[in-house]
Amino acid sequence: MITVKQIHTPADIKKFVKFQLDLYKGNPFYVPPIIKDEEANFLPEKNQVFKNADCWMFLAYRENKIVGRIAGIINYIEVEEQQKAKMRFGWLDMIDDIEVTKALLAEVHRIGNEKKLEYVEGPVGFSNMDKAGMLVEGFEELGTMITWYNHPYYKEHLEQLRYVKSADWVEFKFTPPNPIPEKFNKFADLIGKRYQLKTLNFKSIEDVKPYVNDMFDLLNQTYSKLVTYVPIQQYQIDLYKEKYLPFINPDFLECVVNEDGKLVAFSITMPSFSRALQKAKGKLFPFGFIHLLKAKKKNNRAAFYLIGIHPSLQGKGVTAMMFRNVTQNFMDYGITICETNPELEDNVAVQALWKDFNPELHKRRRIYKKDL
Repeated sequence: MITVKQIHTPADIKKFVKFQLDLYKGNPFYVPPIIKDEEANFLPEKNQVFKNADCWMFLAYRENKIVGRIAGIINYIEVEEQQKAKMRFGWLDMIDDIEVTKALLAEVHRIGNEKKLEYVEGPVGFSNMDKAGMLVEGFEELGTMITWYNHPYYKEHLEQLRYVKSADWVEFKFTPPNPIPEKFNKFADLIGKRYQLKTLNFKSIEDVKPYVNDMFDLLNQTYSKLVTYVPIQQYQIDLYKEKYLPFINPDFLECVVNEDGKLVAFSITMPSFSRALQKAKGKLFPFGFIHLLKAKKKNNRAAFYLIGIHPSLQGKGVTAMMFRNVTQNFMDYGITICETNPELEDNVAVQALWKDFNPELHKRRRIYKKDL
């Protein structure tokens, strides 16, 4: 018999977080989160997203053993300001038993009906800055710090329960050119002159901080027309500054400003922390942070995490200016594999950024939808 319990206490939240670590123990492709950071996602005193969101967390038990988890979420900016009557679900993990999946999703549906919402969609987090999408292709590819990993049967369960595709994200990997093609250099110079733009170089994270708010403002402008986008709030910006700035190597950050010194484009690339997080096993102490420090300094793999381009300059070649410098840094650091962050499959403008690198589509993620 399956029993689903709503949880509230810090002790139960820890069980909720650690279930995935137990489920994927020994899996060579799964990348665990930092347990304390993951727990903080669900604590209102630590995550200010609860200013405009509610979350219900559930654990499924069979014979007193945890066999699944899920979080149901309502983002009120999305529901009230954007008029999307959506009940979100995320952090869905379960053993290969469709009855467990069915019981967990039933709780999310119950809340959605109580709140008079129209449909359920997921897996997604609280907002666009959280992990999103169920892996449906690329199960034998190494995960990343900003994505979820899951078994193939997750997709089978949802489709058996008559969930349908709402959107797909795709991820690419490629080998950066070495050396940089001369035509690439010439094109970057041409774009800089044509639009009176220049790139900035940073020597430390302190140099980066004055531009962080502008980067997120630019993200809002870049992606505002995408149907799934919810504007980033200032408290989210503050949270992500604290959470991710320590991981950034300033050499891998590129910014472009116009003649007035205003930020018009940026890209953030980071060395891959996947192997380091696997070695850390969810803990920074006593030795986990050492693996992360090593990965930051020495790595053959990197990932694009965020890219923002002002709408007036999209499609005009500005990325060439950023990628020229990024590619040079890849050579300097010995990076031989680069992968993109998840991109909506119909976001052809972003996918066009990689066309000169012979990209391989190696992962696909999907969010599913079902009417209430």
